[in-house]
Amino acid sequence: MMKANEGTADRIIRVIAGLALLSLTVAGPQSLWGLVGLVPLITGVVGFCPLYKLVGLNTCPLNKS
Repeated sequence: MMKANEGTADRIIRVIAGLALLSLTVAGPQSLWGLVGLVPLITGVVGFCPLYKLVGLNTCPLNKS
């Protein structure tokens, strides 16, 4: 099971960054590279980052162990 490993501030930043990158697909350079924004957007919404798990990081104050 995936336990949340992102704190509130981390999640907000990820969602904003994800949306900003996704906007590049329709505005600005209109590049498909903006789809990279799906990664921070999804991890921010879900609250779990596989990379954090891999390196042992945890910014979620509720799940500190």
